[in-house]
Amino acid sequence: MIPFSLLDLSPVPVGSTPADAFAHSLDLAQHAERWGYQRYWLAEHHNMTGIASAATAVVIGHIAAGTKTIRVGSGGIMLPNHAPLVIAEQFGTLASLFPGRIDLGLGRAPGTDQTTARALRRELHGSAESFPDDVVELQRYFADPVEGQRVRAVPGAGLHVPVWLLGSSLFSAQLAAALGLPFAFASHFAPDYLLTALEVYRAQFRPSATLKKPYAMVGVNVFAAETADEARFLFTSLQQQFINLRRGTPGQLPPPVESIAWTDAERAGVEHSLACSVVGTQADVEAGLRSLIDQTQADELIVTAQIFDHQARLRSFEIASHARDALGPRT
Repeated sequence: MIPFSLLDLSPVPVGSTPADAFAHSLDLAQHAERWGYQRYWLAEHHNMTGIASAATAVVIGHIAAGTKTIRVGSGGIMLPNHAPLVIAEQFGTLASLFPGRIDLGLGRAPGTDQTTARALRRELHGSAESFPDDVVELQRYFADPVEGQRVRAVPGAGLHVPVWLLGSSLFSAQLAAALGLPFAFASHFAPDYLLTALEVYRAQFRPSATLKKPYAMVGVNVFAAETADEARFLFTSLQQQFINLRRGTPGQLPPPVESIAWTDAERAGVEHSLACSVVGTQADVEAGLRSLIDQTQADELIVTAQIFDHQARLRSFEIASHARDALGPRT
C-alpha cells in the first residue's frame, strides 16, 4: 500500500489566532497518527498572516511532543534563509529528543517576498546559488565526525537525520538525483514540471549511502466531504487564498463561499496552479488519487488541505485515509 503523509501549513483562519492554529495542528497530528499517516510535515513561510509555521523547527517540536509514532518534519525548511550549521543544530536537537521520528525536507525558495527575505537574511547575494553546497555542508554536520573536524553540530553530529529535497522544478530533481536523496515535488501548488521532474530524477539518480534507489513523493490537495457539493464549497477557501496572493493582498484563510468573485484570468490562473487537487466524496478521492499514482508512479503521496473549519478539515483527512485503504496494494 502506498504511504500517505500529511503537509500542514498550520493555517490561521479569519477570526482566529496562531495559538488556535497550533492547537489545531496538534489535534490534527494526533488524529493523523491514528489514521495511519506516515509523516506529518510543516512548512516554513514568513510574513503571511494566514500561516503560523514560520518558526518551523519549534512547531515540529510541539507536534512531536504531542504524538508518539508518526514521523514529524519539515516540508520544508527554506535553507537559503539559514546557516546550515543552525539547521543542523536545530534538527539534531529534535532528533535527540525524538529519536527515529524526525525528517528534514529542504527547499531553496525564500518562502516569502523579497523584502521579507532580506529582513531574514540581511543580504540575498548568492543564497539560492549556494544551495547545493549548503545541502552538502548540512549533510556533513549530520555525518559521523572525522578527526580534525573543527566545526561540529552539537547535537547533530552522527545522528544521520534523513534529508529530503523539495522542489517544483528540474533543479531540485537533478540535485536530489546527484546526491542520492529522496525527492518531494510541490505539485499541490506548482504542477507544471511534475512528470518531467520525476522522469529526470529517476533517470539521473545515483545510489548513495542514504538511498539505494529513487524515492519520490508527490504533493496533492485533497478536499473531501460527505457530498461533492460540500467538498467544492470547502475548496473555495484555498481558491480565495490563491487569488489574494495573486492580488498582493494575502491574509488569514478566508471562509468558504458559494460563489467566488474573480475574473476569468484569475480563475484560469488559480485552476492551473491547483490542478493537482482532488475534490469530492471518498469515491471521487479514490478515483483521483488512483489516477495520480498511475501517472506519477509515486512512492508516497503527501496530502494537504487549507480548510477553514477545523472539524471539516479533520473529516477531510479522515476520508483521505479511508481512500488510501480502499486503494489497496500497489499493482
